[in-house]
Amino acid sequence: MNRRTLIFFGALLAYYAIAGVFFGAAYISLLSVQALAFALIALGLNIQWGFGGLFNFGIMGSLMVGGFAATTISFPVNPEFWASDGPALLGQVAIAAAIGAVLVIAAGQAHRIGITGRWKTTLQVIAWFAAYVIYRSRIDPAVAYIEATDAGWIGGLGLHPILGWIFGGVLAAGVAYIIGKVSLGLRTDYLAIATIGISEIIRALIKNMDWLTRGTLTVSPLDWPVPRPQDLQAMGLAIADSFVVGRVAFFGVLLVVLALVLYLVQRAYGGPWGRMMRAIRDNHIAAAAMGKDVKSRQLEIFIFGSVLMGIGGAALVTLNQIFDPGSYQPINHTFLIWVMLIVGGAGNNWGAVFGALFIYLTWMLSDAAAQFLFNGLSDWMVTMGWPGIPDVQSRSSQMRVLILGVVITLALRYTPRGLIPETYQARD
Repeated sequence: MNRRTLIFFGALLAYYAIAGVFFGAAYISLLSVQALAFALIALGLNIQWGFGGLFNFGIMGSLMVGGFAATTISFPVNPEFWASDGPALLGQVAIAAAIGAVLVIAAGQAHRIGITGRWKTTLQVIAWFAAYVIYRSRIDPAVAYIEATDAGWIGGLGLHPILGWIFGGVLAAGVAYIIGKVSLGLRTDYLAIATIGISEIIRALIKNMDWLTRGTLTVSPLDWPVPRPQDLQAMGLAIADSFVVGRVAFFGVLLVVLALVLYLVQRAYGGPWGRMMRAIRDNHIAAAAMGKDVKSRQLEIFIFGSVLMGIGGAALVTLNQIFDPGSYQPINHTFLIWVMLIVGGAGNNWGAVFGALFIYLTWMLSDAAAQFLFNGLSDWMVTMGWPGIPDVQSRSSQMRVLILGVVITLALRYTPRGLIPETYQARD
């Protein structure tokens, strides 16, 4: 960490301290924990874009997958579901899916028995169609039964929330593998379009699969890896103090996770793996000519970045204690992450963390600051005999986008490589 980085992080610490004085310890502790989760997500994007040059615009999909995983693992068991015929029906669905997978894989290996060319293609189309029919014949009755019973959905497993974070990273990695196998052969702009589309598909699936996620009905409350404010209140702690203490403890857990991830990523960045990824990013044709498997390495880095996004998405859902698929919006869960990385500095892990902490606090406080200014201006206009400003609250929320636009414009104008730009020093 060089002098420039230390200065910026010192200023950032002062920024948070001043915000805490004005807005109170409870609110600033909440924003601090949320900002740490976004720092994990920004690190994931930095691995994909800063290290590998992969233009991923499907961040929201990874966050939703992570949130779903945290909910599935940590939410209490639904006894009504397990006492019904739902598990048996879902077992039949799993068998049907396995049969379909075997058909598709077998069709893909048809060349081994002499079926090639158009005949193989035709056989593959037939196999996919048969697999779809077999799967749908089992999933539709199972879904109809589960949603019609008192259970309503399958529920969770009642395990520790940290296991939900781990599963969030694993599930996001699996989804990233599928996306990468489909999309990573595309150029940068086409890759961005493909990831946007796949992210919207994931959102539609999670939002409408009521039997699995409860959809727009939401799932709450989720457990914390540390005592929740309501648990601390039951132990005799005052309401205001319980929120501060609980969030500070959550902050400590998430800080340990972020520190461990940052250490590992920094080590990888300074070693041979990091040099190879930068070589592929800067000139993938030259890297391929040197014998590097470009597509496999890009898939690898795409998966690594998605793991961090899944963990960050799981941590956010755990903190908020609610999983609401309808609350995910591209401006909050994709565009904002890109702004964090661009302002902080792509290719620099410290820049990604700084950008996440700085931009998130600015994003959240700009609404309150705009309300304060608009209310003051409206009162002054009324005293002057002019009509006041209508719909102050909605106008203030819209000002956040303007303020963020100003921040990113200034950053691109005066520090186009970010406030903490990429630097490289080989590790012995």
